[in-house]
Amino acid sequence: MSLPWEQRRTPLSRLLRNPRWQAITVTGLVVVGALSFYRYAQHKLRVRNTVVAIGQVEHALERFRADMGRCPDSNDELLNPPRPQTHYIDEIPTDGWGQALLIECPGHFEDEAEVISAGPSGSLLKDDNIP
Repeated sequence: MSLPWEQRRTPLSRLLRNPRWQAITVTGLVVVGALSFYRYAQHKLRVRNTVVAIGQVEHALERFRADMGRCPDSNDELLNPPRPQTHYIDEIPTDGWGQALLIECPGHFEDEAEVISAGPSGSLLKDDNIP
């Protein structure tokens, strides 16, 4: 014997009891979960690639400053150094989103150069920059 409110079925509960609709619902949830994981993994990969690119440019800047005793006047000086037979970097790498890196030498502190990515937004004014 069941109680009266246990016998009432809403259209949604009738649909969810149907095995075909259960399979469709589960498939939809799996697809949404897989897409979410893919987007998360892509974002993490882009951040990692950006951090690697920033490290390459910072290393090139450190070597330039050690050799020349000053900051490069432009990014072109890193690519084509004033002294022959020296090599610092083949090309200025881009961040994980394909944007150019901002290079400030000297940075806010006289001892350090700063290399910054604008992050996913592509704008340095937003709070998603990657230093």
